[in-house]
Amino acid sequence: MKYIWLSIYFIVLVWSGIHPKDYFTWFLEVAPALIGLGVMIYSYRSFPLTPLVYTLILIHSIILMVGGHYTYAEVPLFDWIKDSFDLARNNYDKVGHFAQGFIPAMITREIVIRKSVINGSGWRNFFIVCFVLAFSALYELIEWWVAIFSDQGAEAFLGTQGYIWDTQSDMFWALCGAIIALLLLSKYHDRELEKL
Repeated sequence: MKYIWLSIYFIVLVWSGIHPKDYFTWFLEVAPALIGLGVMIYSYRSFPLTPLVYTLILIHSIILMVGGHYTYAEVPLFDWIKDSFDLARNNYDKVGHFAQGFIPAMITREIVIRKSVINGSGWRNFFIVCFVLAFSALYELIEWWVAIFSDQGAEAFLGTQGYIWDTQSDMFWALCGAIIALLLLSKYHDRELEKL
């Protein structure tokens, strides 16, 4: 399983790095996937994750790599959707921010349960949603700092496309992703945790 995971990861990573729209933006967008890979390699023996969480991390990495290759504002499929449905913007970044809530919610859930950080499911879910919102806000701050300190690729990295509520919308999509992940996957995740 791990070799299939790594093969898919590196095939998409290499593809995304071949003639991306802008190499600086590519690096900024792909960096979280590279950091995540490093953390998983480091913790693989001491804290292996469930297959569900590994699969979700791979999906999130692919979303980041596609966004890095084209920039989030110019992913062709979402340009087609924009044109077909007469939308004002390419909304691929909203997929990314939804995933930024959905996947970290399940990673956090796994850590919190396995480390017995919070025992009650209500408080645990509240903590997970709060953590995801904090993580999303931190990411928005990082985007802001990159825009301030770097003229090169800042607009492509931010991907606001002229939408003044982009930051708030991004955090909203992360919130939705976290809540939906907990609603849809908690029972399945519990069964996988029992097998560890």
